[in-house]
Amino acid sequence: MNNVVYWSPRILTILFILFVSLFALDSFSSEKTIAENIAAFLIHLVSSFLLILLLWAAWRYEWIGTIAFAALGILYIATSWDRFPFITYLTISGPLFLISLLFLYSWFKRNSRVNKTIKQNTGK
Repeated sequence: MNNVVYWSPRILTILFILFVSLFALDSFSSEKTIAENIAAFLIHLVSSFLLILLLWAAWRYEWIGTIAFAALGILYIATSWDRFPFITYLTISGPLFLISLLFLYSWFKRNSRVNKTIKQNTGK
């Protein structure tokens, strides 16, 4: 069970990064040069690179993932409110909130294991 708790937010984040990265494929156009297409593609991947950096930080420190992914979900809703159908907010912010909750749960589980080990070693 501890492996599931540990790996689920990390795997879900990787899947979410792949999902968001798919949107960068719409940057390719036959009217642009190869260099322009590559530049546009890389610009569209900026959000994916940000998510990779957040995952890297949250991999060891779950509290960073808890705060950062919840903040991204709120930020997305706040900046795009009333521009899209409700399902769009669920599709983008929903996984971010779920990832945040999973990192929070993983953080609590890890801390409870650490505290239990400390109590056993100190005899308290």
